[in-house]
Amino acid sequence: MPGSLRRQPANRVLVPQFTHHHVAVFLLTFFSYSLLHASRKTFSNVKVSISSQWTPSCLNDTALQLQPYELWNSSHLFPDIGEATLFLGTLDTIFLFSYAVGLFVSGIVGDRLNMRWVLSFGMCSSALVVFVFGTVSEWLHFYNKWFYCCLWIVNGLLQSTGWPCVVAVMGNWFGKAGRGFVFGLWSACASVGNILGAFLASSVLQYGYEYAFLVTASVQFAGGVIVFFGLVTSPKEVGLPEVGEEGDGGGAAEEDAREPLMGGNDSYDEDDQNYTIQAADPSSSPQPRAIGFFQACCLPGVILYSLAYACLKLVNYSFFFWLPFYLSSNFGWKEAEADKLSIWYDVGGIIGGTIQGLISDVLQKRAPVLAISLILAVGSLVGYSRSPNSKVINAVIMAITGFFIGGPSNMISSAISADLGRQEMVRGSSEALATVTGIVDGTGSIGAAVGQYLVSLIQENLGWMWVFYFFILMTSSTVLFITPLIVREISVLLGETPVRRSAG
Repeated sequence: MPGSLRRQPANRVLVPQFTHHHVAVFLLTFFSYSLLHASRKTFSNVKVSISSQWTPSCLNDTALQLQPYELWNSSHLFPDIGEATLFLGTLDTIFLFSYAVGLFVSGIVGDRLNMRWVLSFGMCSSALVVFVFGTVSEWLHFYNKWFYCCLWIVNGLLQSTGWPCVVAVMGNWFGKAGRGFVFGLWSACASVGNILGAFLASSVLQYGYEYAFLVTASVQFAGGVIVFFGLVTSPKEVGLPEVGEEGDGGGAAEEDAREPLMGGNDSYDEDDQNYTIQAADPSSSPQPRAIGFFQACCLPGVILYSLAYACLKLVNYSFFFWLPFYLSSNFGWKEAEADKLSIWYDVGGIIGGTIQGLISDVLQKRAPVLAISLILAVGSLVGYSRSPNSKVINAVIMAITGFFIGGPSNMISSAISADLGRQEMVRGSSEALATVTGIVDGTGSIGAAVGQYLVSLIQENLGWMWVFYFFILMTSSTVLFITPLIVREISVLLGETPVRRSAG
């Protein structure tokens, strides 16, 4: 029986049955990564305040004029705001480079250790580093560039434990059926974290930027403790079957849930129809070995999506790191107002990831949905670069831009990463989800790291308009990298259409 006909029932069962354990895992992983992102967002939201604090008070109208002048200004880091801004961009780059390196390592570690321990350790220890970076150093009036750089390197390594672990845990609990919608909704955790971080930072910023770091670090630490005692990383820990082990009860929908969306190969061996990624009985089958790094790189689609995500994450994280600063410097809006307005980009990303994930579930193809969204993203970037000095118009165009950029970014980093780590090629080695996720997100973070320094450099020498030209170039490059996958999946989709009509 042709594979295309066998996949039909999955169209009618987009979301499988869930237990309360599924809901608990969804919420715990969602909010754990939201808190990690909230602490990152805090740094981007207080850049104006930090740059003011790191420059002489004679150049800073908001700083208190304390006497004697020589004593209170002897520890300033930079002679002017421009150099302080460039260093902030350097810190973003340092963080993302260490984050990228950590992702490659954390993915491998997550597949070999208990992911609950790894995730909880990363959250709590990262919270302590953020607390020292933003709060303790300001309370002690200790300002040192090398100290900040070292702390941000450590923070990047610790925060890298988050994404591979949460994606792998979600992949353990949720099968292919409905994964685009479920992961599209779940991947809003990053955007919710950005909104939460912006809200927490703006609510206490009037007391000093150090309290913004204090609040977010405290909440993140508490979240890490809750994850340690509450997260169940795999269904087998509570006596439930693994994804793909439901047997005959799952029917054709679960059979399709084990088949990858990544390729266009319709061939399917009858001998493999009962194939499951995890062995149902560990006592009768050898324990699956964790996949190697280079093996994971050779899986179909991993390299292409990793390179595409490097370009796309560069753009997405540039909005993440620089949007509040851009609104303050370009339009002269107050920092707290800019922080709140930047939330609309994340709102657009939440809606975009959910809707595009649902559409990809219906089509059973990811790449064409990504391509259409990214082409429209180029137009939205052109429109946003010419946004007038109006908060309402700016917010609307910002949300549209987030829809077409944040949505695809969420899909690649979550649903597509889970697809790549659960595809049919990974036979006898199910422990691949965290490794593959680390490769995709790590490569993306390298691109984002390079981009943050380039953004600050381009803005300093050429202005913000050239920054947007740079974003358009990177978005177009994302489409080019996934072009082979787009062509293959569209060909398969067109080939399946006549079969579906005849079956109907």
